[in-house]
Amino acid sequence: MNPVSEWLPERVDGRIRFFAWASFVAQVTIIATGGAVRLTGSGLGCPTWPTCTADSLIPTEELSYHSLIEFGNRMMTGVVGILALVLFVLVWRIRAERRDLFTLSFIVGAGVVAQAVVGGVTVWTGLNPFIVGFHYVSSLVLVCVSAAFLARMREPVGLRERAVPGWYSALSHATSAVLALTIIFGVLTTGSGPHSGDAAAGRTGFDSEVLEHVHAWPGYLLLVLTLVLVGAAWRLRLPTLGWSVALLVAELVQVAVGLYQARNGLPPILVGIHMVLAALTAAAMTLVVLRLKRPVDDALRLRPHVPTEASVH
Repeated sequence: MNPVSEWLPERVDGRIRFFAWASFVAQVTIIATGGAVRLTGSGLGCPTWPTCTADSLIPTEELSYHSLIEFGNRMMTGVVGILALVLFVLVWRIRAERRDLFTLSFIVGAGVVAQAVVGGVTVWTGLNPFIVGFHYVSSLVLVCVSAAFLARMREPVGLRERAVPGWYSALSHATSAVLALTIIFGVLTTGSGPHSGDAAAGRTGFDSEVLEHVHAWPGYLLLVLTLVLVGAAWRLRLPTLGWSVALLVAELVQVAVGLYQARNGLPPILVGIHMVLAALTAAAMTLVVLRLKRPVDDALRLRPHVPTEASVH
């Protein structure tokens, strides 16, 4: 075995845990920096890609502060990519026994590369609102995958079985679908509003005031469904209780922020907070879904309180 392979972890250790958390934080941070680009009108601060200008890789003195904001977000892509690569390398030695972690780390790494290309397409198309929206949703998905890695690295490999009643599992997946619908309408609402990323960028052409209401409808349904999930998890002492409460708190804050920004002319800082909170809400929902099952070994040590259904992870 070569020295590099000997250095790599033989199990999930502190190095993997550190870089898994660092990768998750970076994925959330790049949503914040991407939001800053859009909300400050800096989307075309660097008018070309992959260079900042036709003649320079970095911003030049002739460019405004918008170019620094845009270039800073591009640099954040590099940070996210390096962290994803390090995590992928760290799980390489245990890829056979921890295929789940290896697959998740690969998805994050490949997703970062794809996101860089999408970012370039966004610039080339003059900040097409639909591509900008896709760019955001893709980043949100990577946050969820990173969250899934954090959850799975704490659990043993092997068989998993359902740890909740069947109806609760179905309701959780339905809640996930409603959350996805809420996010999609939120993206369309932002794409039709005033924060285009640049004064010359196009808009979707949809009525933003109508979309604000349409966006709110599944949002309120999401809140009701989450209340049911929390109540049932508390009543039945289900393993989803902790993360379902976290999901509920995130949604309540989201509703408060959404109502305030809608009634006060969409202040950029609150729109940015709303974007980041949406990613954290999706991550919490991901963890709720992952808690619907538990390792079989854990179940054997517990007195079963609901019917279970074994499955391979």
